[in-house]
Amino acid sequence: MTTLPEIEAAIKRLSQGDARQLSSWLQEYLDERWDRQIETDLVSGKLDKLIAKVEADIAANRVKNLDVVLHNT
Repeated sequence: MTTLPEIEAAIKRLSQGDARQLSSWLQEYLDERWDRQIETDLVSGKLDKLIAKVEADIAANRVKNLDVVLHNT
């Protein structure tokens, strides 16, 4: 089983409990990959321009409180 259609077919045969366990595992796996990618990008300098812009926006008071953004108040 190496192709996506084969994997999808196998997943459809799982019990609900096993499917939920797989879902949790997959989310943890993807979260860890994302974290590693962010760390790699940070070390390589890919995020330097973005970080500098954010710092400049904060220094110039061009940011909004997250509660205001999330609640549109």
